Amino acid sequence: MKNKGLLIVISGPSGAGKGTVYDRILERAPEIQKSVSVTTRLPRAGEQEGVHYYFKTLTQYQQMIANGEFLETASVYSNYYGTPKAAVLGLIEKGRDVMFEIDIHGARQIKARYPQSILIFLMTRDFEVLKERLIKRGTETPASLKTRLSSAKNELAQYELFDYIVFNDTVEQAASDVLGIICAEKSRVKANEAAIKKMLSN
Repeated sequence: MKNKGLLIVISGPSGAGKGTVYDRILERAPEIQKSVSVTTRLPRAGEQEGVHYYFKTLTQYQQMIANGEFLETASVYSNYYGTPKAAVLGLIEKGRDVMFEIDIHGARQIKARYPQSILIFLMTRDFEVLKERLIKRGTETPASLKTRLSSAKNELAQYELFDYIVFNDTVEQAASDVLGIICAEKSRVKANEAAIKKMLSN
């Protein structure tokens, strides 16, 4: 009997390295699926339908919202992006793990619509480290740096939404911590209860 897969969400503030850690996890565990989002923006050169995105018109997208077809949805620079519920839950029913790298607003939507999801908040050990990383990127003005640090504090204040916090000291260590969490979740008694009951019934 095959267990259901996990829905894993990686979230965290700008500068915490969530994108880099997310990519490293997928390199080490290629069996974990990336979800394919729906978007209303036009395809860019080389992008393929169903591989990079599902491309929809604004009318089609709004109808999907009305039908409750998204796990999460957001408006970004006048375009919409969302995660199709049926595709993700279909993979989970087949025993595949699906992982997201998403902001806290999206994480909250996913948790509300799929309470079994595993939410992991990636963070630096302190705000000085986060500040240093943002400065090293060379993309922040003093005003935007202040805004990002304030936003990070506001996000961290919502820690009770998350199941785990992983401190990103190094990419390799953080990726290992997340993979350890996934392994532990798969080892829970509740996750294996059906298999245990089947053995007891023989």
